[in-house]
Amino acid sequence: MNSFEELANAIRFLSIDAVDRAQSGHPGMPLGMADIATVLWQKFLIHNPHNPYWFNRDRFVLSNGHGSMLLYSLLHLSGYHLSIDELKHFRQLHSKTPGHPEWMETPGVETTTGPLGQGLANAVGMALAEKILSAEFNKTDLPLVDHYTYTFVGDGCLMEGISHEVCSLAGTWGLGKLIVFYDDNGISIDGKVDTWFTDDTAMRFKAYHWHVIEIVDGHDFTAIEKAIVSAREETKRPTLILCKTIIGFGSEMAGSEKTHGSPLETADIQQLRQRLNWPYPPFHVPEKIYNEWSHVEQGKQEEQRWLQCCHEYQERYPDQYFEFLRRINGDLPDDWSSKSKAFITQCQHQDKAIATRKASQQCLEAYARFLPELLGGSADLTSSNNTDWSGSKAINHDQFNGNYLHYGVREFGMSAIMNGIAVHGGFIPYGGTFLVFSDYARNAIRLSALMKQRVIYIFTHDSIGLGEDGPTHQPIEHAAMLRLTPNMQTWRPADLTETAVAWQQAIEHHQGPSCLLLSRQNLPACSHSEDTLASIKRGGYILKESSMTPDAILIATGSEVQIALAAAIELEKQHVNIRVVSMPCAERFLNQDADYQEQVLPNNIRKRVAIEAAASGYWYRFVGLDGTVIGIDRFGASAPASAIYQALGITVSKTVEAIENLVSQQKLMPPCPPPTG
Repeated sequence: MNSFEELANAIRFLSIDAVDRAQSGHPGMPLGMADIATVLWQKFLIHNPHNPYWFNRDRFVLSNGHGSMLLYSLLHLSGYHLSIDELKHFRQLHSKTPGHPEWMETPGVETTTGPLGQGLANAVGMALAEKILSAEFNKTDLPLVDHYTYTFVGDGCLMEGISHEVCSLAGTWGLGKLIVFYDDNGISIDGKVDTWFTDDTAMRFKAYHWHVIEIVDGHDFTAIEKAIVSAREETKRPTLILCKTIIGFGSEMAGSEKTHGSPLETADIQQLRQRLNWPYPPFHVPEKIYNEWSHVEQGKQEEQRWLQCCHEYQERYPDQYFEFLRRINGDLPDDWSSKSKAFITQCQHQDKAIATRKASQQCLEAYARFLPELLGGSADLTSSNNTDWSGSKAINHDQFNGNYLHYGVREFGMSAIMNGIAVHGGFIPYGGTFLVFSDYARNAIRLSALMKQRVIYIFTHDSIGLGEDGPTHQPIEHAAMLRLTPNMQTWRPADLTETAVAWQQAIEHHQGPSCLLLSRQNLPACSHSEDTLASIKRGGYILKESSMTPDAILIATGSEVQIALAAAIELEKQHVNIRVVSMPCAERFLNQDADYQEQVLPNNIRKRVAIEAAASGYWYRFVGLDGTVIGIDRFGASAPASAIYQALGITVSKTVEAIENLVSQQKLMPPCPPPTG
């Protein structure tokens, strides 16, 4: 047995032993891809196990994340802080070896993978970020940013539609430092794929303008190494290496779907040990193999060389170096707070009616001037989403010294690429589409939240207010879906001032993504006092107070805030005292302390009406079962916006009627419970 065979077998047996102990997992892929992983990690991958997140490391993404034990074995063997006990607790509660790789749960895991194709998309985002950042900061003799992105993918990743979206873009952009290994084993869960996956994968990727290396024996160490060398020599195109492998390599069921997602039989594991000449008990790796696998000393040296480059860069270009550090650390400029506050104050004094999508563009115009890390784009809706500004400079295969991306009609790909950009570091990515098309991007948005990434989604045409395009384009359930997503902050501002605050808070929010739901139609400016201005960032606040103790409370967001204000005026003519609460970000409001929530929505004022041109169910947590929600629990219609609002009852008169009905009720009821966060 040669050295590489032993090293690869260490991966194989740690993987199958962990799956066997858990009686859960996917042994087939680690058995099949261990040889490829061994060559890549032993010969090429630049990383430091004692500092997993030093910036100029190569990125390794396991897109076929069901084979997570392959990655955990690699991390353990290489010297990361991932003990053998953690491998023994694979898929168990609170272990660092969850069923699929999760970002920041396990040292060395670059991104959360499992939903097939998205790891590949994240890798495209990482490679893109490397390319843009290097164009901005590198000097000829001082390459601060200079690393590769490698990713493993399986048949499932390439069957998922997102792979078409992102690989087309990667080829168009010419991401020469992206190298993808395709585990071409011809097997998926249902069996041999040749009756449902007959694509000519090589021709497909050539059509994307990729460099394609075909028919590499994934169990021939020399052939694998030669392919990687060839891939690294190609600097103008990403590379796909088609590796012919055997799923479940070495086992009795090798080449069968039965090795994909179930532990091997005990007898098969015993025979496999004999077959591959691995005479060691479960979870035992000989010291000499650990020593050969360890990358600790070499990794320290690799990082040290980069730190020396940083030192020289700092001496020669101190201002640029500190800007680079600020960017990769995710910090905002020292004057961010004062400048953003000054802009919000400026917005407070503007009284012109404006669509919040246009207000958002004004915010970009103001903020992007001193936030070069804002990296924007749109899924072919730039002029509708208003995601560009006067300083936008498009990025293409010949020009990476820019800040704007034309993603084309690829909402899912755009969102997953933004996740890759965010986890790479150096940028705050934002991207736009219509709110109704967030459905296309839903799983990538969910992973933004799961990974708590600072990604900003601009969703315009936020309601039936978009009018004539009809129900296919009019979002109903979408706002509620976003608000129910953990770690998400969803802002639906009512005017320019609220939009400016929403943008400010999204930029400052480090612990998750933000969604900005923006109107197509013009909305009048609200009157903001200094008190209300300071309270917008709390997510819900008293926009208009009655002169006496309120008889009832109106709660509204976005375009419906104007309906609430107009209804309050009508009701006051009838001597009904109304408080109007604007709720631009319900999640942020629910995170406020109980005293503030009580101040805005007192328990003893139970007559409440919430208004939003969207699904009604979400709002009952604020109005209680005895309150009323004026919303939409059906799909829209094709007509001018004013006609649809009238037809669906999102009107001042309906709001007045709802309050009148509540106020006229004579039956005494216990206080309304507070909203629950």
